[in-house]
Amino acid sequence: MSSGTVQAAAVGAAGGGSCGAENAEKKPLKPCCACPETKKTRDACIIEKGELHCGELIEAHKECMRALGFKI
Repeated sequence: MSSGTVQAAAVGAAGGGSCGAENAEKKPLKPCCACPETKKTRDACIIEKGELHCGELIEAHKECMRALGFKI
């Protein structure tokens, strides 16, 4: 996955992800619900290849989380 694709996934996840519409209106976003696309690809890579081979995807997920205000 190129860095442009990773960035696009992060931007798409940050803008349109939902973990229930009520969360966006009443409660702050929970870390488990943030960045679903980067989280999904990161988790799949770690399961299939191991953490040592997924550094780029792990960092992309961290960047997405930071963009949403989480302190990672």
